[in-house]
Amino acid sequence: MRARTSSVLAASLVLALSAGPLAAPAFAAPPTSAAATHRSDVPDAKALRAALAMVPGEHATAALVRVGRTDGDWHGSAGVRDLASGRPAHPNALFRAGSVTKVVTAATVLRLAAQDDVDLDAPVQGYLPDLFTPAFDKPISVRQLLNHTSGIQAGDGLGDDFAELYAHRFDTLDPRKDVASAIAKGPEFDPGEQQHYLNVNYTILGLLIEKVTGHSYAAEATRLVLRPAGMRHTYFPGTDPRVRGPLNRGYQTVERPDGTTELLDVTEWNQADRWAAGDMISTTADLERLLTSLFRGRIVPEPQLEEMFTTPAGLPDATRSAGLEYKKVGDQIFWGKSGSRYGYSALIGGTRDLSRTLVCSVNATDAKSAESNPVLDAITAAALK
Repeated sequence: MRARTSSVLAASLVLALSAGPLAAPAFAAPPTSAAATHRSDVPDAKALRAALAMVPGEHATAALVRVGRTDGDWHGSAGVRDLASGRPAHPNALFRAGSVTKVVTAATVLRLAAQDDVDLDAPVQGYLPDLFTPAFDKPISVRQLLNHTSGIQAGDGLGDDFAELYAHRFDTLDPRKDVASAIAKGPEFDPGEQQHYLNVNYTILGLLIEKVTGHSYAAEATRLVLRPAGMRHTYFPGTDPRVRGPLNRGYQTVERPDGTTELLDVTEWNQADRWAAGDMISTTADLERLLTSLFRGRIVPEPQLEEMFTTPAGLPDATRSAGLEYKKVGDQIFWGKSGSRYGYSALIGGTRDLSRTLVCSVNATDAKSAESNPVLDAITAAALK
C-alpha cells in the first residue's frame, strides 16, 4: 500500500488527521468523562466537551484527549471500549500511534548524531552500501531521509486497498523487503529537489540505527528516547497483532454487497512492515511526555534538536522537518505529528515553548481516509481556541 501523504497538520486548523463521513452506527453513548486542573476555562473546557459529545458516532467510536496550556490543562475521554459491551472508553487505553512513531525514530537518529555515531550530512549509501542499486548514483544524506527529500519511492507493501490489506492482516512483511521493492524502482527525483512524505525514508532510518549500533531498532529507540522520556507504557509490537494492555477496540466502516455499511473490528493486525515508520503502541499520557521532553531539550540536545524545527532549505513550500511538521494558525506556529492505522488515529503537537499542547487518540471509523474527520477537527479547534 502506498504511504499516506496527508497529515493532521495539513488538513484542519493544525495537525490534520483523517477519516471520512460514513453511515452512522446505532450507539447508546456513555457519558463523556473529563478532568480539568487549574482554571477549568483554560483551555476551553466547554468546547472540548462539545467535541467529545460527538463520540461515539459515525466518525469515531472512542476518543482520548489531553490539552495543555501555560495556565491550565484538560483531560477527557468519550465513547465505548467495544461495540459488543458498550462500556465507556478506557481513559488510559493503549492504541496504535501510527506515524507518530517517526518522532521517536527521528529523535533516536538525532541522539546518535549528538554522540557522533551518525553524521547527518553523510550519504546513507555509505552506511548501508548493499541496500542501493547503481540507479542511486547521487548521494542521499541522512538529513534528507529525516526530512523526506531523499527521492526514494514508496515500497509495494501488502496491498493497495483496505480489502486486500485486511486479507493479509496477520501476514508478516519484512521491512527490508518493503525497502527492496522501493529501491528497485529507482529514484523519483534527485535528492533535495522535492519533499515527498513517505514511510520508506523512516524504514531506512530504522536499518541505519541497527547498522551503526549493532542492536535492534526497538532496543535503541527504547534506550535513547522512550526511557529518558518516561514512556513506561509504550512499546513496539513487531509481529504481534495484538494491543497488549487496556484498550478501546478499533473499527473500520466497510460496505456490504447490498450497499449498506458495517463496522469491522480491525484491532488485531500485524503492522511489522510499518516498523520504524509507524509500528508503535502508546498512550496519550506517554505521548504527552514525549512531546514535552523533546521540546524542552531533555532527549535531543542542541544543536541536533534544531533539526526538528527546521524545514529543508530551498523548498519554500516544505512543511516537514526531522520527524515533525508545522502549521501556522493565527500568530502561532504549531509543530507536531499525526499518525493513523486502521481503527486508530493519533496526533501530538504544540507550540515550541509548550504554551499550547494537544495529544489525542481517536478511534476513527475510516482512519486511512484522505478526508478530514469532524471529531478530530472539533477537538483541534477547541484545543487551539
